[in-house]
Amino acid sequence: MNPRLTSLALAAGGVLFLVYPAVRPSGDDAAAMASTAWITGHLAAMIGFILLALGLLGLHGLLGDRLSLRAAVVTWIGAGLTLPYYGAEDFGLSVIARRSLRDDAPALMELAQEFRYGPVAVSMFAAGLVLLGVGTVMAAVAVGRSGVLPAWSAAPLALGFVLFVPQFFGPYPLRIAHGALIAAGGLWLAYGVWRSRAA
Repeated sequence: MNPRLTSLALAAGGVLFLVYPAVRPSGDDAAAMASTAWITGHLAAMIGFILLALGLLGLHGLLGDRLSLRAAVVTWIGAGLTLPYYGAEDFGLSVIARRSLRDDAPALMELAQEFRYGPVAVSMFAAGLVLLGVGTVMAAVAVGRSGVLPAWSAAPLALGFVLFVPQFFGPYPLRIAHGALIAAGGLWLAYGVWRSRAA
């Protein structure tokens, strides 16, 4: 993958992780889930996961070492485990919420909770996010050892993904700050890749 395309993937992916909490409604009620903002926010996150995975594959192309390849593979697996949950949150829960509002049937929202906390769904989701954290930390170590990019340029992005699960338990402004951290991390790493000799 061309270093400039890698840079664009990392930058755009990072920004989309800020768009996700900034656009997504802060509530989890039927009105929030039925909104266009709910769909837009979650869609931004899904595209962000895809761009992150592509960016780390491109990063391996730039660094060319085994650790960066392993980082890309772990990240791809993490994204693969995470995306089904996000897809269901985005499209499935939105359909349920719209139906509950249209039919004045608030009990339908129990289906949303059954999905969200189903053991298989939530286990896949958590495992995927943990693997994304592991993959980005591996990438940060590979960058630090490489001598090709600034040593700490991947650290903020890795920190953002390490904190992805804990930030769900904080107040909503913290979630927006977390999105800003990932955006800054993606942009910083993208700048390093863009300015690299191979670009």
